[in-house]
Amino acid sequence: MMRNAVIFGGLAFALLLPSALITQKESLLATGKPVLLELAPRDPRSLMQGDYMVLDYVVSRERGWNKDWPRDGRLVLRLDEDGVGQFVRFHDPGTPLAPDELLLRYRVRDRRVRLGAEAFFFQEGHARRYEAARYGELRVAPNGTSVLVGLRGKEREPLGEASPAAPSTSEP
Repeated sequence: MMRNAVIFGGLAFALLLPSALITQKESLLATGKPVLLELAPRDPRSLMQGDYMVLDYVVSRERGWNKDWPRDGRLVLRLDEDGVGQFVRFHDPGTPLAPDELLLRYRVRDRRVRLGAEAFFFQEGHARRYEAARYGELRVAPNGTSVLVGLRGKEREPLGEASPAAPSTSEP
């Protein structure tokens, strides 16, 4: 009897956890604030995972890492008139945000500021569609959690197919 309860409890956990994560990401896609971040793209390939582009955001490259900064935290961004996020400062929880500011979660790994979605996966053979990428399009929640939803070109036009690419998680 106890054995069956443990098995069913484990099965329920295994099914509910992914469902909760999917629901959370879907909610972020639907309600998150659109933010564009300028890219400094690199183009390695993975034979095991198909084609992908490793993304390096200008906002994280410019900041580098200082050993005095927290290894995990939030950046404060301000959107310009084109919706492109510009770094303002590192967030101090005691300092309120201005009405035109938003948070973006980061983590420092290997002495680099990581924003999460550092890889954009695309269908094999479609690399040319994304060569002109200059911006990553994210949806950002009020707490700074984000999801990469696509890539944009020089004029901020969507790249790729009409349907959005499968989102990459942004848990850094």
